[in-house]
Amino acid sequence: MLGMRKQPISPVTDPLQFRAIGLVRGIYKPEDPDCISRGVIHAMDETQLEAVLLGRVIHLVQRYVDLNQPHLWVCYPRNRDKTRSKLHLQVMGIWEPKLLNPADESPQQVQAPKAPEAPDGYFSIRGELIFTDPGAQKFLIKIRQQPQDSSKRPRSFKLMLHGIVPRRVLHHFLSVDLKRRGQSLHTEHYDVIQPMNRGRPGRGPGGRKRVNQDRSSVSRPSRLRFSI
Repeated sequence: MLGMRKQPISPVTDPLQFRAIGLVRGIYKPEDPDCISRGVIHAMDETQLEAVLLGRVIHLVQRYVDLNQPHLWVCYPRNRDKTRSKLHLQVMGIWEPKLLNPADESPQQVQAPKAPEAPDGYFSIRGELIFTDPGAQKFLIKIRQQPQDSSKRPRSFKLMLHGIVPRRVLHHFLSVDLKRRGQSLHTEHYDVIQPMNRGRPGRGPGGRKRVNQDRSSVSRPSRLRFSI
């Protein structure tokens, strides 16, 4: 399911790689015992998070996973309500090194090397800053998704995040590390990668503008890469 990774979230392979992915430990309870694809994750902090299992993980859960026990779920976060006050999780995998052989999704026959402990509640969000309210300590990131059909235009969605991001980095590409608290994601660290619109006036040669602040850095990527 997760290949031969030594961690549940793959490292970034391109500075402008869009993504929204994170980890939630908890007990998944289906809404209907006869249809396990939709349900609720009861997290370890007692938060109940709406969730759906994506097709490729349903058979894995049916064959190997004890749903009466907590597991570390690898999820794509979304905001479903208009106020963007709640998380909706799309479960794309489960990180269970002791249970599964990631190479073939079968019970392990050989003792595997011990994997590093994965942090419950960690989320990685990478995309364009399109709104920020430092006073309210909220900001909005737009993440682009590359469609499976290369002839179609990329789709996008938005996530409301919590933290202080200055207005001067609007329309820059940000890489944000966050921690889930209840139904919201709170910033622990962010990097400013580069402006999204390189040709805007007042940005110097090539439209690039370096942002100097304690918790940001600028790199010069050569292309966009899509991933979630």
